[in-house]
Amino acid sequence: MNRLLRCLSQNLPATALFVALALAWQLASTYLDIREYLLPSPIAVWRALFGDEIPWSRHIWVTGVEILGAFVLSGVAGVLLGLAIAWSNAISRTLTPFLVFVNTLPKVAVAPLFLVWMGYGIVPNMLIGALIGFFPVVINTAVGLTQIDQDLIDLGRVFNAPKWKVFAKIRVPNAYPYILSALKITATAAVVGAIVGEFVASQRGLGYVIITSQSSMNTPVAFAALILISILGLLLFGIVAWLSRVLAPWAGEI
Repeated sequence: MNRLLRCLSQNLPATALFVALALAWQLASTYLDIREYLLPSPIAVWRALFGDEIPWSRHIWVTGVEILGAFVLSGVAGVLLGLAIAWSNAISRTLTPFLVFVNTLPKVAVAPLFLVWMGYGIVPNMLIGALIGFFPVVINTAVGLTQIDQDLIDLGRVFNAPKWKVFAKIRVPNAYPYILSALKITATAAVVGAIVGEFVASQRGLGYVIITSQSSMNTPVAFAALILISILGLLLFGIVAWLSRVLAPWAGEI
C-alpha cells in the first residue's frame, strides 16, 4: 500500500498536467469554434481512437515491432562500437570521424535510399530508426568505459590483471549507468526513426495512418495515431528506466 501511494504521489503532478492540457484543449476547441480539420477536440480524437474506421491493432503491431527492432539494433551496435573505441586508440581514431559523419547525415534524406535498396517493409524502417538512435549509445558507452577512477585501474595492474579482465571487471560495470542513460535517449529516437521510415513509404503502421488521414483531412484520426505513437515511446522509455533501476541502481547518482 505504501509503495502504491508513493507511486501515485510521484506521478500525480504529471497526470494533473495532462488532464489540465486536455481540459484546456477541449474548452478551446468548443468555445473558440475551431474547425475540426484544424484542431479536433479530445472527444473527437477519442471517438476516432475507439472507432471502427481504422484497424488500430494491426498498425500498432507494425509500428511497435519497428520501434523495438530499431531500439535493439541501435543499442547492440552502439555498445559494440563504444567497446571498440574504448579498447584501442587506433580504432578510436579510425572510427570516430566516420561515426560523426554518419550521424550528421540528414536521416530524412537517407531514408529513401534504404527503401530503394531494400524495398518496402519493416526492416528498412528498423534500420532507419537504428541509424538515428545509435550515436548516443556509442558516445556514452565510450565515455563510461574511459571516465573511470585511475586508482581502480592501478589496482588491476598491481595484481597483474590482463587488459581484457580489467576491461570486463572494472571498465564495463563502470559504464552501466552511462549506457542505460543513452538507451533512454535511444528509446525516443527509435520512435522517431520508425515513423520517418513510414512517412517516406509504407503501407502499414501509425505513420502510414497519419499520411493517409492528412490526405483526406481526417485530423482526428491523425491525432489519435500521434497519441498512440507517444504511448509506445513512453512504454519503451519506462521499460528502460525500470531496467536502469534494477541493473544499476546507483545510476541516478551520476
